[in-house]
Amino acid sequence: MRRHHILILCAALIATLPLLAFGCSCGHDIDFHLQSWFDAAQQLRHGNLQPHWTFSAAFNAGEPRFIFYPPLSWMFGALLTFLIPTSLLPATYTFVCLAAAGFTMYRLANHFVPPNAALIAATLYIANPYMLFNAFERTAYAELLAAAWLPLLFLAALRPRPKVRGIALPLALLWLTNAPAAVMGSYTLAVIIAIRLILSLRNPESLEHPPQLHHPERSNSRILRVAQSKDLPAPQTPQAHSTLSTMNPALKLALTAIAGTALGLALPAFYLIPAAYERRFVQIAMAIIPNMRFQDNFLFGHTGDPDHDVVLHTASILAAILLIAATAAVLTLLLHKPPTLSPPTTRETRDGETCFLCAEVAMPSTAVILTILTLCISFLVTPASTPLWNHLPELAFLQFPWRLLSVLAVVLSLAIGLLLRNVSLRNTVAIPVSFVLVSVLTFGGIHTYRQHCDPEDLPTTRAQQFATHHGVDPTDEYTPTNADNDVLRGDDPPYWISTNPAAFAPNTTPNPQTLITPPLTLPDTQSSTPAPAGTLPFSSEPIDLHVYIQKHEALILNLRDYPNWNIVVDDPNSLSPLDPAHIPRDDGLIAIAPYHSGDYTIHITWRRTLDEQLGLLISILAAGTYAALIFIGRSRRIEA
Repeated sequence: MRRHHILILCAALIATLPLLAFGCSCGHDIDFHLQSWFDAAQQLRHGNLQPHWTFSAAFNAGEPRFIFYPPLSWMFGALLTFLIPTSLLPATYTFVCLAAAGFTMYRLANHFVPPNAALIAATLYIANPYMLFNAFERTAYAELLAAAWLPLLFLAALRPRPKVRGIALPLALLWLTNAPAAVMGSYTLAVIIAIRLILSLRNPESLEHPPQLHHPERSNSRILRVAQSKDLPAPQTPQAHSTLSTMNPALKLALTAIAGTALGLALPAFYLIPAAYERRFVQIAMAIIPNMRFQDNFLFGHTGDPDHDVVLHTASILAAILLIAATAAVLTLLLHKPPTLSPPTTRETRDGETCFLCAEVAMPSTAVILTILTLCISFLVTPASTPLWNHLPELAFLQFPWRLLSVLAVVLSLAIGLLLRNVSLRNTVAIPVSFVLVSVLTFGGIHTYRQHCDPEDLPTTRAQQFATHHGVDPTDEYTPTNADNDVLRGDDPPYWISTNPAAFAPNTTPNPQTLITPPLTLPDTQSSTPAPAGTLPFSSEPIDLHVYIQKHEALILNLRDYPNWNIVVDDPNSLSPLDPAHIPRDDGLIAIAPYHSGDYTIHITWRRTLDEQLGLLISILAAGTYAALIFIGRSRRIEA
């Protein structure tokens, strides 16, 4: 491992030390993520490698959360539960995310600037205020992990010669990690490519001849040595290689971006297609109810909800700080004329492109791109941008305009690195500066953003509650369409039998909300029979039940009705299994009524629907295409 990689790990550890020393920060979303990790881990133990349903949600009635919430974060969290103590889960997850973000930011910056400048850019990105805000106050763990993929997307879009697979991989990772971050990344990619195409109209040579080292013969020295050792032909010079392609550079860039985007959307199709198609089956619009809408979350806005306004004020202050810093950095970068650098003596090329010397030739376009991105973000966090939020596809589902600070953090870190490219940074200066930077920002962040933990909020307590089958509240946007969360009771048994299909389970406590919004029916619970004592709630699928049901009785399952559930009844009076119709209920639970009295075996399985099969097929084909592009790229490098 290179020295700078070890230093980045140390920087991530410094940023995580407060969580290790003082315990986790019980931020806004920690309960949601921990419950997802525990639930997914339970299903993995039962052999379900692709969970769809969160069984513990909605007071053990479940919800299709895993269909709609991208899988990388909760699958990674579930795997962590097998490896480390529960009390260390938040700190470990945070450390891995910050370290990954530091590595990718270093890779981006090191493509343009010397290693020590790239190190400072990486450490700034690790501990930038918005990153710590997500880690400590919001505990938005999926968005925290997505921050590691944004620098890779910038790198793919800013390369002199963008590649299809270079664009596809970070875009796919974003969609598999966090949907709001993926929307931001997609629009960021589109803006960068559009700016490059517009700049190419003014200077077509900027795309036709990518930057080269001052001494091209040194650029291919390593490849030449490898070729000579293997009796391969000598590599072509960049000038000779450029004659191999007759395609217009601007057109080639546009086609590469389109192909990379298409492949980047095809790779996660196994998740994207079911999530897009099955949105009609859940109340997805609940994600953008009042206080969660973009128009309620512009900088320094007021909603009338004191708790929400405190968070909005905090986000607004750090947004103002980052916007001022980024604006100053990009304008300095845009206006500053650096002195000419002497050629390096040991720098080599990667994939036919130079590294940090690219910045000197491509500096005007890079500075323009970073400046325009900063201006766009500055505009989008103000009410004046409301028409864009209303009309651009999926933009409204970002909920909080200040989420764009994820993109701004990349812009700021890269701009700082570019400003340091001509500064003589020795290790004795760069390393202490990096560690001081992380320490100061972390100290300020933990005191500003850390959230108090009540005993019931601690990860160990949550794990104990999950182990005792203590269900949790439903998530509004993942609630099936015809289900009413206000009617759902929190202490239902796994199943019960009643002559009234709309009956509540006996001896259960009504939801307090039913006093305000009564159910459409007022069923009698006197004749209902609950499941035998000690019957465990459902925790995985398939599910098999053996029950005796009399004629005119209905079986009610504490399982939310969803089109993908396939329920088959082995009827002792019939030679073939039955698929009884589901009887609607206000609380959205499944109710079925067999036709005769008898002992029935109920088989409950998850049906792999056509949209899931199509998504999986597209992902497999896309993975094959990606592998073929890697093979072709390596073959060309060997031939060159």
